[in-house]
Amino acid sequence: MGRALFLVTLSCAITAFAAHAQQKSSIADLKTTAEATGFKSTSTYDDVVKFMKAVDEASPDIYYTTYGTTTEGRAMPLAIVGTGLKDVSPASVKASGKLRVHIQANVHAGEVEGKESALVLLREFAMGRHRDWLQSMVFLVTPIYNADGNEKFALNNRQRQNGPTNGMGTRANAQNLNINRDYMKLDTPEAKAFVKLWVDYDPQVGFDLHTSDGSAHGYYLTYSPPLNPDTSPAIMKIMTDEWFPFVTKNMKAKHGWDTFYYGNASTPGGGRGGRGRGNAPADPPSPAASAGQAQPSPAASAGQAGPREWRTFEHVPRFHNNYVGLRNRFALLSEAYAYATFEDRIKATNYFLEESLTFAHQNAARLKKVAADADREKITGEVLATSAKFKRGGTVEILMGEIEDEKNPVSGAVMNRRKDIVKPEQMIDMMWFEPATTETAPSAYYVPERAAKAIELLKAHGIQMRQIPQAVGAGDARGPLEWFTIASSTAGQTFEGHTIRKLDGKWGVNPDKAVPAGTWEIRLNQPLARLAFYLLEPASDDGLVAWNALDDQLRDAKDYPIARKK
Repeated sequence: MGRALFLVTLSCAITAFAAHAQQKSSIADLKTTAEATGFKSTSTYDDVVKFMKAVDEASPDIYYTTYGTTTEGRAMPLAIVGTGLKDVSPASVKASGKLRVHIQANVHAGEVEGKESALVLLREFAMGRHRDWLQSMVFLVTPIYNADGNEKFALNNRQRQNGPTNGMGTRANAQNLNINRDYMKLDTPEAKAFVKLWVDYDPQVGFDLHTSDGSAHGYYLTYSPPLNPDTSPAIMKIMTDEWFPFVTKNMKAKHGWDTFYYGNASTPGGGRGGRGRGNAPADPPSPAASAGQAQPSPAASAGQAGPREWRTFEHVPRFHNNYVGLRNRFALLSEAYAYATFEDRIKATNYFLEESLTFAHQNAARLKKVAADADREKITGEVLATSAKFKRGGTVEILMGEIEDEKNPVSGAVMNRRKDIVKPEQMIDMMWFEPATTETAPSAYYVPERAAKAIELLKAHGIQMRQIPQAVGAGDARGPLEWFTIASSTAGQTFEGHTIRKLDGKWGVNPDKAVPAGTWEIRLNQPLARLAFYLLEPASDDGLVAWNALDDQLRDAKDYPIARKK
């Protein structure tokens, strides 16, 4: 190479290196709204979009796009993070062969730590961190799921939560619905967008980042895997035996912070356990499992004989983690502790993601295999739950704590603040569920063509189904049809705009009944068989019947309109 050419090449290399260094420096200086305000404020929708576009421009591995539209017309932002992608289509992401991870935050827009933490993670990717993760994983990051609720800032939203002191959004979306109760019925555009994202990209891992108030415990963060007893046992075994223990051990070793399974301390025989709700009204009991109301502080059981109970929330798949579990996928719910400072809640969520994703990277091939094996599982003939109840375990050590009052410097209202006190207490383990009612999974269901609302919902979830070209009846070579004779139909409590319906009755063979050509057949030798079962069984506490998708077919009916074949 000639001297002149060498100098030109060297000059170009130095210029490129300088530009790259300047870009990295610029991204390192990019702050979230929380960081820029000394953790007094949280990001607006526009702040989030601007931040995501900045990291997109800074990194060839980050792609900004959208995946739906909210009730008020806001585009729902999505960042896809991966190396070697041809484009960001579902086909390209799947073709990478890498573990697909969805990180979602801000479903409840007063619980804002996950939103800020997801942005921090995107900045770290843009700065070139976590290159090892990108060799084994592709990320779908949706930091602001409830964008409409996020914009309804007020100083009295989640008032007892320790900041951000300049206010935060609302629990509900613009329809005044709780999106984290909408994963089965799909009444909100946000939930419809979520399900389409999952049908299209099919992540094997789903994170849902929250904040929890409730009992004054000693943990900086609590977590939960899927809770529905119909979840694949192989998925649950990895989560409870390996994944969460790994996270707990490493967060304690590196940061000195305790974490544990989500729960609330409650008086034995009391009311139902539930997720922290800020100022929102409590959810009604699920149709089959009413367990005790979580008490807000350790003093609630003063003088009570016997140990208290550590109770989780409900098993029903209307909740994200339970829904994801019934899709044969790994679900990790995190709940940063509302009475820790806003800054510490973001840190706790950052640490949780760091350790959880380190485990996912180290075990990516195995996680993909377990999910794929679960998709191939044959559930026909298996006895599965159609409703569940709390499973009473032995005793477990729970770290309780204390809180103190602190004045919000902006509003003057009283907030709670975590005191650095930890008091071990033996409690009864009420963190898991067992079947309350069961059915044996059939080989197929037959949904009448006229049940338009139910068919639309099943298709939206990605359930595989086909219209049969000819009638199926008692003489079919694959065996006789069963029909569910209705003994009673009751309309229960009104919840999220629905009157929860419950059917009692019994399946039996009716040799005189057939299903006509054009009926939709749903076989259970498909990946979403567990979800299909929970949607279609008439006694399911969170299926088509419960959410009124078959009300027009059940009016004055003696039989459930959907048949099945063993």
